Amino acid sequence: MPLSTVFVTGCAGFIGSHLCERLLHDGYRVVGLDNFDSLYPRAVKEQNLAAFAQHPHFTFYEADLRRGPAALPAVQADIVVHLAAKAGVGPSVQQPAAYVENNVMGTLHLLEWMRERGVRKLFFASSSSVYGNSAEKPFREDVNTLATCISPYAASKLAGEQLVHTYHHLYQLDALNARFFTVYGPRQRPDLAIHKFVRLLQAGQAIPVFGTGSTARDYTFVADTVDGIARGLQYLLTNHGVFETVNLGNSRPVPLLTLIEAVGQAVGIEPELRFEPPQAGDVDITFADIRKAQTLLGYAPQTSLTEGLRQFVTWLPQVQEV
Repeated sequence: MPLSTVFVTGCAGFIGSHLCERLLHDGYRVVGLDNFDSLYPRAVKEQNLAAFAQHPHFTFYEADLRRGPAALPAVQADIVVHLAAKAGVGPSVQQPAAYVENNVMGTLHLLEWMRERGVRKLFFASSSSVYGNSAEKPFREDVNTLATCISPYAASKLAGEQLVHTYHHLYQLDALNARFFTVYGPRQRPDLAIHKFVRLLQAGQAIPVFGTGSTARDYTFVADTVDGIARGLQYLLTNHGVFETVNLGNSRPVPLLTLIEAVGQAVGIEPELRFEPPQAGDVDITFADIRKAQTLLGYAPQTSLTEGLRQFVTWLPQVQEV
């Protein structure tokens, strides 16, 4: 039986590189694409790729989705995982046009490429940000997210979900929209909270706390998110005529001050705090209802915050020179 080929956009990023390793281990052929966005150094992404770049079943293309379908490689794939996006709530408030260009137009161009090449299955990476400050908790997939977005990043991800549904309707695309909840772990982007907190602690600097420290996030270890993606691929490859939206979270929100304390314990340094005004576009809490993903995919996150932070702190010295 021929191997299934998975086309992964954003393959050199945090989640994308972990996913490629998992898929290659599971026996898939993987075609990866990345544009090496300047949000953080190219060398970091090249180091992410190094772990599997020479695998005989992996092929890499450097290309930018913003340039349109013609800029993408003329390859065949059985299924696409669309992870490539401009990320971050705060920066999206300052640069909303860049988020529309990358996350909305980039997704549209990918969908057109799929339509032109007859690729009928898509796993789309969305975000818990689409829930905004929804009053209903934990967040269920059937909440009216059109009324909850409070940042350009969230709006761009919701627009991506809507485009995916449109192509499902018009062109019979089988699709799974997966809303990720604060993914962390080795290879995490340098601009994300846990990464920043560890670096600040190790440098003997205070950790900024925006607001009162009562905001909470549903931290999900990267291996658990990747397992959810792998299960989503199996679901899509074995079913037809489907369109579903699922939460891939941990269903255990952690208040910011509790997280900082846990990071301090993982590093072995007592944190010093510096309180700052709340950030625009930031939500109060993310809290995933994961019952649908459990039922549909058999999704079941396994990694505790303590263990996840231990793995991150163990990994971080390996990239200090990058």
